[in-house]
Amino acid sequence: MSQALYRKWRPREWDEIVGQQHVVQTLRHATAAERVAHAYLFAGPRGTGKTTTARLLAKAVNCLAPDPADRPCNQCAHCQAINQGRFMDIIEIDAASNTGVDDIRQLRDKIAFAPVQGRYKVYIIDEVHMLSTAAFNALLKTLEEPPAHAIFVLATTEVHKIPATVLSRCQRYEFRRIPVDDIVGYLQRIVEGEHLEAEPEALTWLARQATGSLRDAISLLDQLASTGRPITVTLAREVLGTATDQTVAALVGALAQRDLTPGLEIIQQALDRGADPRQLARQVVSYLRQVLLAKSHNADLLDMPEKERLLVAQQAQAFELPRLLGAMRAFEAAAAEGRTDWHPSLPLELAFLEAVAASPQPAPASSSPPQQTGAPSTPPSSASSPPPSAAPDGAGAGAAAAAPSPLTMPMLRDAWKHALQQLDHALVSLLQQQRAAPLGVQGHEVVIGLRGGKSSLLLLLKPERQQTVQQALRGVLGRSVTVRFKPLPAKGEFDPDILQQHPMAQVAVELGGKVVQSQPRHPGGIYG
Repeated sequence: MSQALYRKWRPREWDEIVGQQHVVQTLRHATAAERVAHAYLFAGPRGTGKTTTARLLAKAVNCLAPDPADRPCNQCAHCQAINQGRFMDIIEIDAASNTGVDDIRQLRDKIAFAPVQGRYKVYIIDEVHMLSTAAFNALLKTLEEPPAHAIFVLATTEVHKIPATVLSRCQRYEFRRIPVDDIVGYLQRIVEGEHLEAEPEALTWLARQATGSLRDAISLLDQLASTGRPITVTLAREVLGTATDQTVAALVGALAQRDLTPGLEIIQQALDRGADPRQLARQVVSYLRQVLLAKSHNADLLDMPEKERLLVAQQAQAFELPRLLGAMRAFEAAAAEGRTDWHPSLPLELAFLEAVAASPQPAPASSSPPQQTGAPSTPPSSASSPPPSAAPDGAGAGAAAAAPSPLTMPMLRDAWKHALQQLDHALVSLLQQQRAAPLGVQGHEVVIGLRGGKSSLLLLLKPERQQTVQQALRGVLGRSVTVRFKPLPAKGEFDPDILQQHPMAQVAVELGGKVVQSQPRHPGGIYG
């Protein structure tokens, strides 16, 4: 059985480590000066060289080269034994499958024994954040005061899960995502060493798909090399089920312009050509990230040719920031759930529809003077009441023609999010405690439902706070609306407003009946 390329081409010298010079330089100086610490913590994304660096450190401290600056030499007996995987004093532990306190106790009992072959016993604990709390506690004392012949190297992708007591006992090194150019250079070395035929554009494409993980890039190269065909971008898209860059750009263009039919056609055509829905969703998220960078005036961070940068900049102008963020979340969710859905393309299509329909531009305010709605403290009547008509017939017809489009619930929900950003933190906190959200709209009246406790409810129902929310919502919508807060019944209770609209139900409750549904289900209702 052939060996995987990422194992065959694992770095064996310090100079071969890619993209982590800040870590390599420090560790080389430490081994050359023979000032190696007793515990290290390597943190960073997957595939960035944490375990490889740990093995190199273990090889360097056990190398037999006379000059410490030459370690590891890859020539002595110890270096060759480590390269061949038969060195007994390097103990690798997978914390994901050895999470219990008993596993750490066994390690603690064995650590006192002297090394069998080398100068140091090096314990490499991978995915150390998977250890249980009891296991971390059992490791603490040994980690703080290990025997002179023991060195610990802890590796993790989730450093925030490591207890502070462990962090304080280790020298911490942060591994970074590897730049595209560095990955391409390493892939080129493999291509030449394995006598493969590959287009430079294909290697660049693989490097971008790996998102900073050298191991992922090498694995993708290995997968393409196994086909026995020249490695091209076309082959890569065919094997890995990805859409073309032009397809993704066209889909985002349709999204930016809210072109529903062309966008769905682009999705269907990409899937018919063999694109994987989950992978296409990830590609859209990656592209939208580039649009976000351009939108936030960080175009210098874009990793693409100048021609593509211009297109991304144009598309960024067509997006409002909230809609752009919402689209990224929608497609990210589609990438996560597409594989388990009964219709694989449905989450992708729904994500596109949601992103197109979300965040409509509020209708511009009319240039004519706003209608008089009476004193601010007087709430308008319900939708059944006729609207005021003090103007003559001719003027009324002109006002009706200039009136903005009816306010819909999607428009109201989007405006509510923007209005919250304009309020002070104290008021937003009260609204969050009450789980305030738009409940319905009738004419010019917006009803905000409240579902929290009574203490914050009394503070929120003060007229000045309601009016503040009303002014913010008016500014976002660009039209005159009145806000009414409506406390909603708790679970098991009923809404008295509903009973007032249904006298027969009110009589039934008074006679001992029970309300099992307090909200109308007919379309067009205030809660519909």
